[in-house]
Amino acid sequence: MTTTTSLPDAKKIGMVSLGCPKALVDSERILTRLRADGYAMSPDYAGADVVLVNTCGFLDSAKEESLAAIGEAINENGRVIVTGCMGEEADAIRAAHPAVLAVTGAHQYEAVVEAVHEHAPPSQGPYVDLIPQSAQMPDIKLTPRHYSYLKISEGCNHSCAFCIIPDLRGKLASRRIDAVLREAEKLVAAGTQELLVISQDTSAYGVDTRHEERDWKGSPVRAHMTDLARELGGLRTAQGNAPWVRLHYVYPYPHVDKVIPLMAEGLLTPYLDIPFQHAAPSVLKRMRRPANEAKVLERLKSWRDICPDIAVRSSFVVGFPGETEDDFKYLIDWLEEAQLDRVGAFRFEPVEGAAANALPDPVPEPVKEERYARLMEVTARISAAKLAAKVGRTLPVIIDEVGEPDEDGDIGATGRSQADAPEIDGNVFLRGASPDLAAGDIVNVIVEEADEHDLFGLIT
Repeated sequence: MTTTTSLPDAKKIGMVSLGCPKALVDSERILTRLRADGYAMSPDYAGADVVLVNTCGFLDSAKEESLAAIGEAINENGRVIVTGCMGEEADAIRAAHPAVLAVTGAHQYEAVVEAVHEHAPPSQGPYVDLIPQSAQMPDIKLTPRHYSYLKISEGCNHSCAFCIIPDLRGKLASRRIDAVLREAEKLVAAGTQELLVISQDTSAYGVDTRHEERDWKGSPVRAHMTDLARELGGLRTAQGNAPWVRLHYVYPYPHVDKVIPLMAEGLLTPYLDIPFQHAAPSVLKRMRRPANEAKVLERLKSWRDICPDIAVRSSFVVGFPGETEDDFKYLIDWLEEAQLDRVGAFRFEPVEGAAANALPDPVPEPVKEERYARLMEVTARISAAKLAAKVGRTLPVIIDEVGEPDEDGDIGATGRSQADAPEIDGNVFLRGASPDLAAGDIVNVIVEEADEHDLFGLIT
């Protein structure tokens, strides 16, 4: 008589990922490694043998959100492992939530996996453990299939007064250029239509390795932002199209000028995400950031001369200690001249361990709120004018979501232009979409209307 042995179900992992895209990439890598170890993923708390919470610790408000997420996971599941930026404050986490099983820091992949192994052992028995993982098994993605974040380095060499990232993630540590390009090629082959290049400081890529060269397809390539951008621009999808390649967290070092012609040639998406933070020289000095705001204006003009369609996004801090009304007016005047396409703003918030906390002359909260509102009013007006200028133009749009037919059979869709990064910028809302339209399709759209942040149009 033949007997059969039933294989035990794989242990399941739940994941709560908070914070920036760089943390999301960490979450993807952790889950990919755990799946290779035999774990399955759980979409909810109830089905998970253990829940991972990847925390953010950049601002005090982010820490509060992280602690709340840990508390929710404990209440819903009870078996929680904490990782990420706030993991550097293990004592604070354990004080708030003594029941957590383990705490590890940012990008400590091995430590996270070891903690999972300890508290939810992966062994499925000899019938499974002896089966090697397929080299063709795709990595786990937490983003839609058609766009992917490509992290090129970890850490940062800056010492900005308001930031503790170097304390959380260490100094700059660049990935090998061939490893980055291999990952990018793999992502595009798997269906990625848009690569979003991220790091703490994309412009500094390779500084720590003295821009070492590696062989890539028979030619030497440096670990340098310009070399990386040129090689990424040469990738092609299965359909033979160039994927969109979008650069984030770009500090305006002089060599950034060299990537603008690549945008004009169509090798890179004409988009730069540059964290200016402020414009007033006195504030930039207290922030410990370079004060070259006048030269930046000249370079913005030069970039637009080379690539008229370039979109520049940035973020600014209002209410930094010592910021006077004259400093803030300087920033507003600078923004009026810079005419940035996309702007985000943040009220200054003390972060435990940041040097800015010790600076004199804190700005009262009501003043911060008033300045924040004024800045957002100005940038919304600039954005509205820039978007209105696109009405009547035909633009390429990448589709993010296709809706269901309404009572008249009309189908709507949501996408983004090349000036819009996912989650942080605007959208393009489409009418009259085809039933066979799918997420990831790149289509030409006639822009019919615009508001302060979004475009509305029709697929040609």
